[in-house]
Amino acid sequence: MLTIILNILLPPVAVYMKHGFGSALLINIILTIIGWIPGVIHAFIVNGTD
Repeated sequence: MLTIILNILLPPVAVYMKHGFGSALLINIILTIIGWIPGVIHAFIVNGTD
């Protein structure tokens, strides 16, 4: 449940908590800077539904 909330509010934090520092986090930061919605979508895709 916390991951879902973070995926919506702070996508890079959610990706970092699940995968640590790596390419997924960097991609998510770039997408979030470009636009919040692409960052949210990427966070949901990367983190899955578990």
